[in-house]
Amino acid sequence: MTAARTTPADPPQLGLRERKKIKTRQAIRAATYALIEEQGYDATTIEQIADRAEVSPSTVFRYFPTKEDIVITDEWDPVMTEELRTRPLDESWAATLRHVMRTVLDRSLAEEPEVTRLRTRLGVEVPAVRARMIESTAVTGRLLRDALAERSGLDPDSLELRVFAMSVMGGLMEVSHYWAETGHRDDIRDLVDRALDVLEHGLPTGKA
Repeated sequence: MTAARTTPADPPQLGLRERKKIKTRQAIRAATYALIEEQGYDATTIEQIADRAEVSPSTVFRYFPTKEDIVITDEWDPVMTEELRTRPLDESWAATLRHVMRTVLDRSLAEEPEVTRLRTRLGVEVPAVRARMIESTAVTGRLLRDALAERSGLDPDSLELRVFAMSVMGGLMEVSHYWAETGHRDDIRDLVDRALDVLEHGLPTGKA
C-alpha cells in the first residue's frame, strides 16, 4: 500500500498568546453550554455568557460574532483535514472517510460527550442555530474539498469535487439531525457509516 503522507512528529509549541486565546475560547464555550443547560437557549444572553466566562461582552463578540457561532463552533475541522491528509493515497475514499469520521467522533464523544449531544439537539430545536449550521457547512465543505483535492489531484473547484464534498457534508448534517430527533439512542458512528453506505452504493432497494 502506498505510504501515507507524513506530518511532523512534533508540532510547534503554541506561544503564550495563542494558549491564552484558546483558553478564552474554551471558557466562553463552556459558559454558554452551562447556561443553556440551566435556563435554555433563548434565555441565555451574551452578557450572561461574558459574566460566567469572566470576560467582557466585547471579548465574546471578538471570538464569536453571534451566539449561534458559540454553539456550532468546535475544534474538529483541523483534526478532520489533518487525518484526511495522512491517510494512504491509494485507500478508497469510502474507507478514508470512515476512518476520518470515526477518529473525529471518537475524540469528540470522549472529550465532550454532553456538548456533542447538546449541540445536535439545539440544531434541531432552535431555527437560528440550524440556519447557522447550514451556513457553516460551506466552510467545512471547502476544507474537505481542499484536502480531497490534494489526495486525488482533482481541481478543488471542479464540479465533481464540489458535488462530492457537499454531498458528504449534507449527509453528515442529516445524521446529526436524525441522531438528535431520535433521542441520541443510536451510536452516531454507526449512523455515519450508514450515511456513507448510501453515498457509496446509493439507496437500498426494497425492504429488508
